Amino acid sequence: MKNTALILASGTGSRCELGFPKQFANICGKTVLEHTIKAFETHNNIDEIYIVTSKNYIQQVQEFVNKGAYKKVKKVIEGGKTRKDSSYNGIFAINDNEANILIHDGVRPLISNRIISECIEQLSRHDAVCTTVETSDTIYITGKNGVIKSIPERKNLKRAQTPQCFKLSLIKKAHELAKNDINCSVTDDCGLIMYYNLADIYTINGDINNIKITYPQDISFAETFLSDKNLT
Repeated sequence: MKNTALILASGTGSRCELGFPKQFANICGKTVLEHTIKAFETHNNIDEIYIVTSKNYIQQVQEFVNKGAYKKVKKVIEGGKTRKDSSYNGIFAINDNEANILIHDGVRPLISNRIISECIEQLSRHDAVCTTVETSDTIYITGKNGVIKSIPERKNLKRAQTPQCFKLSLIKKAHELAKNDINCSVTDDCGLIMYYNLADIYTINGDINNIKITYPQDISFAETFLSDKNLT
């Protein structure tokens, strides 16, 4: 069965205050997105890569895909208005009857080989897998007025990362159900699986370094990390 990476890179990245989407920020001579693509391109067990980006950046992405000779990239796809729409567009651009799909944020360039390998390995046992890390902070649940309503046990809490991974047929079914469901406000793929109770979602251990580039200081962290690991 094919192992396919679907990289979502349609966001605007307003919190990074760059004036352009953060996936195109330069880190050690390459864009954030290029570092993300490289992580999957160089993994021995990834067969194909699909990239979803906004309409205005399709040509730019295609140009650096061609320049970087990323042989596993099969298609650059136009994104939608929301993350869910972009995921839908990417998923339904894949024509295989079945495959292992690893859906990853284009702005998580520090994903490790180990995480990708464990996602693929777990998909041999399960239909849905999510990358998570433990939370070091206590989490409060508050009401609308900011008053603390409850404090869940920290040992039961996880922070979600990506990849979120699925059998292709399962995640297609989830998106098909959500497409015309006006009551479904879920935004991410694992959320859709849970919303429609389609499968149990198993977790693998992520990595605190597998950060989502969100703020300007995240770019500095990624530059230091890649330089120190000689991954540029």
